[in-house]
Amino acid sequence: MRNIKLLKAGESTDWQFELANAITSVDELLYELGLEHIKNKPVRNSDFSLRVPRSFVNKMQKGDADDPLLMQVLPAASENALSGLTDPVGDLNAMATPGLLHKYKGRVLLVTTGACAIHCRYCFRRHFPYSSSNPRKNEWQRAIEYLRTHDDVHEVILSGGDPLVLDNKKLERLCTALEQIPHIQWLRIHTRLPVVLPSRIDNGLITLLQKLRFRITLVIHANHANELMRDELEALQRLAATGITLLNQSVLLKGVNDSAASLISLSKRLYQAGVLPYYLHMLDPVQGAMHFDVPRNRAIEIQNTLKQELPGFLVPRLVKEMPGEASKTAIFTI
Repeated sequence: MRNIKLLKAGESTDWQFELANAITSVDELLYELGLEHIKNKPVRNSDFSLRVPRSFVNKMQKGDADDPLLMQVLPAASENALSGLTDPVGDLNAMATPGLLHKYKGRVLLVTTGACAIHCRYCFRRHFPYSSSNPRKNEWQRAIEYLRTHDDVHEVILSGGDPLVLDNKKLERLCTALEQIPHIQWLRIHTRLPVVLPSRIDNGLITLLQKLRFRITLVIHANHANELMRDELEALQRLAATGITLLNQSVLLKGVNDSAASLISLSKRLYQAGVLPYYLHMLDPVQGAMHFDVPRNRAIEIQNTLKQELPGFLVPRLVKEMPGEASKTAIFTI
């Protein structure tokens, strides 16, 4: 993930200022949380750097080294283990042009940027070669031309990094180019920003999304109910009021949300915000994140409890991504 240039107050919008001034120092993060003397020392010189917005840190419980939000962002010594893969979901084999992945029938994914507002320690693209695989400004045309010549593609998925790190002008230019391709009917945006940087959901973004001709689905990424407080709920409710379909995908993470009680609370909080649970992902086997892995039998046990305790529309599908498969693989049995 690329670092983002530090901005001064007055040089950007509020969300850009907050994004540029995210915490990137382990020592500063621990100080803010009163955890300077934490026993299990985190990694300070990781190849995958720390980045977390201060608004996300404010939702963490001070003094709690096991806080489920902190666990998602704090580099751990266990990341040095060599188990796992650097391309766990087969992204590189699916790249049709720089930044365009064509894995599944009828839809493609555009890696719009390598930047994220937050660096999640379990990220399946933490080793992705953004510098060589992400289209530069003058290379978007190759992706657009590919889409023009593939009339079997009806949906474009904007991903990254995080596509909402792009400012409204850049996002509008890309979406306008996509609108000129008549067979593209649906636009899907995968983003964590409404959860980690709710100020990003500004009037300009709402206006842009409302005027697009596409049927839009916005897939957020929340793993724990504590990620969704007042500001996040308000941002999501604003999006829901536009008629955009809002879905959530989570990753099942050891020590973060590997209990039925945690995921039940999350589903209820999501519904309060107008978001439906969509996927509960088994961890992608990415190198540096295998300490988050939850055994399949435990995952199925949790899923069965969710089915018993929640109405069906609030139960996310338990899935795993298998490279080369035609779709996500649903997990039903051990």
